[in-house]
Amino acid sequence: MIRSGLTRIAIGLLFLLSLLPFGVLYVVSDFIFLVLYHVVKYRRPVVRMNLRNAFPEKTEAECAEIEEAYYRYLSDLIVECVKMITIPYKEAAKHFVFLNPEVLHKYFADGKSVILAAGHYGNWEMAATIGSLTDKKALVIYKPLASGIYEDFTRKVRSRFGAVMVPMKLTLRKIAEFRREPSISVFLSDQTPVKHETQFFTSFLNQPTAVFLGIEKIAKTTNYPVVFCDVRVVKRGYYSCNFVPLVENPAEMKEHEITEAHVRCLERLIIREPRYWLWSHRRWKFRPEDYKR
Repeated sequence: MIRSGLTRIAIGLLFLLSLLPFGVLYVVSDFIFLVLYHVVKYRRPVVRMNLRNAFPEKTEAECAEIEEAYYRYLSDLIVECVKMITIPYKEAAKHFVFLNPEVLHKYFADGKSVILAAGHYGNWEMAATIGSLTDKKALVIYKPLASGIYEDFTRKVRSRFGAVMVPMKLTLRKIAEFRREPSISVFLSDQTPVKHETQFFTSFLNQPTAVFLGIEKIAKTTNYPVVFCDVRVVKRGYYSCNFVPLVENPAEMKEHEITEAHVRCLERLIIREPRYWLWSHRRWKFRPEDYKR
C-alpha cells in the first residue's frame, strides 16, 4: 500500500514536470547528466565494456568521448520522455518528423499491412506519434513493465497519439485481429531475448549477438512487407525518420535473411552516430557457447 502510494506521488510529480517548456527541461537534463555520469556513475562499466567491444578499432580516448556524449544524450532522453506525458500532438510532430510517409501509404493503397523494424535509437518514445500519421491502426509491440501502476501509466502515455500498445506475447493474436484492413506493426528489433527463447545468433557490432526472430516469423506468416525506420537526430530534441523498404515478399525469403537485413540496417545506423543508441542496456548477456552449455 505504501509503495503504491509513493508510486502515484512519483507519477504526479512527473506529470507536473512535463508541463515545463523544453528549455527548462534541458536545464534539468544538464543536472541529471552530472548526477548520472559523475556522481552515481550509472552503469558506466556496462557502457564502457559495450563500447570497447563494439569498436575495437577505436582508442580509449575515442570510446570515452562517445561514452560521455551518450550520457548527455541519455539525460536529454529522460526529460523528453517526461515531456511526452502532456505534450500536444502538433508540438510533438515538430520534434519527430516522418520524412516519407508516402512509402507506407503506397502499401496501404495496395491493401497491404506493414511491419516496421526500429531500434532503441534516438527518441523511440516520440516515435509513438506514428499513430497520428495515418488513419490505419498502428500496433507497437513492447515488453510490459513489472509494476502494474507504472505499466498502466506508460501504456496510456505511449498511446496518446493513437498507437495501440501490444504486449509481446499477444503479438500474433493482435495482428490477426486487424488482418481485415491495412495496419502498421512496430517492433523494436534490438531487445535481448531470454536465454531459453534464444534461437539465433548473428554478428552485431563485432560481437556474437542473440537476436529475436519475431519480425521474421511474423513477416513470413503474414507476408507483410518489412520497412526499416532510419532515425536521425537533427539537433537537440528534434528527430527525423526515413522509411526504408527492406523486404517486399517475406514468404519468398530464405531463413534468417529478413533478420540479417534489419540487423545490418540498425548496425549501420549506430556506427554512423553511436551516441544515440542505448549503450547502458545489457545487450550481450550471454554468448553462443553459454547457450549451448
